[in-house]
Amino acid sequence: MQNLYHIQVGNWIKISENFWEVCQFPNCLGSVDGKHIHIIKPQGTGSEYFNYKKYFSIILMAIADAQYHFVTIDVGAYGRTNDSMVFQNSYMEWRLYNKKFDFPPPQPLPGTDASPIPFELVADEAFQMCGNLIKPYCSCGLNRNKLIFNNCLTRTRRMVECAFGILVAKWRIFTKSIQLKIETVIEVVKACLVLHNYLLIKEPLHGELIPEDSDLPSIESFGLRTTVAVFRMKDSFAQYFCSAAGSLDWQDQMI
Repeated sequence: MQNLYHIQVGNWIKISENFWEVCQFPNCLGSVDGKHIHIIKPQGTGSEYFNYKKYFSIILMAIADAQYHFVTIDVGAYGRTNDSMVFQNSYMEWRLYNKKFDFPPPQPLPGTDASPIPFELVADEAFQMCGNLIKPYCSCGLNRNKLIFNNCLTRTRRMVECAFGILVAKWRIFTKSIQLKIETVIEVVKACLVLHNYLLIKEPLHGELIPEDSDLPSIESFGLRTTVAVFRMKDSFAQYFCSAAGSLDWQDQMI
């Protein structure tokens, strides 16, 4: 695991407040995704780094906030993802599923006095849900609540896609195969991410067109089981987005 900086509970709360302000998604602590970093085949590695896109890569897993900063990363896993082990075997996953991120305790969704809801990361279909990570509903036979939830989550999840887009637009080394030792590639990736955060802190983006397509292929789907309790928690978010407290005037136009 390669942490860009350590997160304290107070900072998590600030991140959540930013997601609520920018995306109107409550109790959100980050948008997570994984990308392939194109490399030249390391000597003596066989097919370990050969990915489903038919080239050699390492995996960059990242959590981004609502201001396109990378909060936490995990970089260096083998590019071969068809055995569903990239996220499962990452230290990021271990910390998430074993509750080692020191997330704030659950709290009611804004404007309600209902039961407390855990703080969440949002992800796409490639990830397995858990008590602190949710993803969209499958696209078949969705009712209004689920369609609106999917739209809200997708708008929020695009923050990490935009972060990757900004990264690649700024640091063109990610647009070609990196011909360095794996250890050096990891250090280069870390340096670029630190500089990415530094530049956004020094010169925040205000209304600029944000590139969303990073040209970095995403990881493959895992298709693992999820507990009933986690599905019920996701249903609570879906109901909230259709309630008086959580609905938006324009959301029905987006489904």
